[in-house]
Amino acid sequence: MAKAGGKNLLYKRVLLKISGEALMGTREFGLDPATIQRVAEEVKQVHALGVECCLVIGGGNIFRGIAGASQGMQRASADYVGMLATVMNALAMQNALEQIGVDTRVQSAISMQSICEPYIRRRAIRHLEKGRVVIFAAGTGNPFFTTDTAAALRASEMGCQALLKGTKVDGVYTADPKLHPDATHFAQLSHHDVLSRDLKVMDAAAISLARENKIPIIVFSIHKPGNFARVMLGEGKHTIIGDRPVPQKGPQKRVAAARAKPAKKTKPVKGRN
Repeated sequence: MAKAGGKNLLYKRVLLKISGEALMGTREFGLDPATIQRVAEEVKQVHALGVECCLVIGGGNIFRGIAGASQGMQRASADYVGMLATVMNALAMQNALEQIGVDTRVQSAISMQSICEPYIRRRAIRHLEKGRVVIFAAGTGNPFFTTDTAAALRASEMGCQALLKGTKVDGVYTADPKLHPDATHFAQLSHHDVLSRDLKVMDAAAISLARENKIPIIVFSIHKPGNFARVMLGEGKHTIIGDRPVPQKGPQKRVAAARAKPAKKTKPVKGRN
């Protein structure tokens, strides 16, 4: 387990899912530069700890496919427009990250080679190994799939140890804590609990995919400064969906180190003639 400032990192490679609405700030539509910059600073803090980070950003602040379909657009066409919105958000986040010194690559599931790379799994993994942040845009590249499902898919493909969802609240509650102050906060749930209780964390396809690949989902507030880094160290208020990571203990490390040592050579005993 890696260490940062004397503390154990719980995860080495993670994927952060942010909704497009989280980038609006106080606006009713579009992008808020100050909010994008603040989120970029959060990612930089975690990147500085030595965590390999990749991101998926929704497009609801610009266009939401299902909303367009409800107004008469063909669902597939509406979803493609929504995918283009995620590319716009990804490019804005890339610009914010690189302005503060974090090398970033955008990979799109829909080929747009003039502005970003096409999605290639092995290339994305290599970017992460080189210490770059990778932003996956255009969802899965297919209509009828949400960016939540795209996040679970990319986390599985990248071999991420956790999928984090940055939201407006600090975890999962029995009800909306803004509307119901007496709502109970869950510290930990199973994937099955989320599906059976129909908790609105992510869509069912994303939860099922994460469960099949044994990827824990961590729900936390992206709006609290330093919260992303605290979650990486097992601190701060959040909800874990899945198994909670167990830090390695000292005695276990010493035993492992002892086992790794080669056996001492003994001098051969000469036999009698």
